[in-house]
Amino acid sequence: MPTATSTRSPPRTPETEQRRAVMARCALATREELRAALDRLGPVDGAEDLRPAETGLVMARGRIGGDGRAFNLGEMTVTRAAVRLSGGETGFAYHLGRDREKARLAAILDAVWQRPERRAAVEAALAPAAGRRAAEDAAAARRSAATKVNFFTMVRGED
Repeated sequence: MPTATSTRSPPRTPETEQRRAVMARCALATREELRAALDRLGPVDGAEDLRPAETGLVMARGRIGGDGRAFNLGEMTVTRAAVRLSGGETGFAYHLGRDREKARLAAILDAVWQRPERRAAVEAALAPAAGRRAAEDAAAARRSAATKVNFFTMVRGED
């Protein structure tokens, strides 16, 4: 029987998976990219702060080998924001770091995405940020691949 402290996740539906993907794009975007995405969407009806953006600490936990006993790795700075649009949509955002404006912009984008008729527009507005991130990831993969050593092709030196 679930208790008040239960950490059960809501069921995974296509809609929740799409929302997670949009929120992940917001998390990886810069403040300027989020601002530009909102500008591309046009005017957004009054976003009211449910909770002003605030910064705090969370404890990061780790596991040796991915399945060992959990241990406290250290504290990380996190900023969160919650907004409500005039239509009742509520947006949330949590970001590593202290950028309150970034967290608020991401929360507004989350709230706008919840309107079914605006989902495609929000995803299109975030496409440049996703493209930049994909290019950065590809460049990092190329740099990493350049240092790869394939030990099975090395000659032992015994003839």
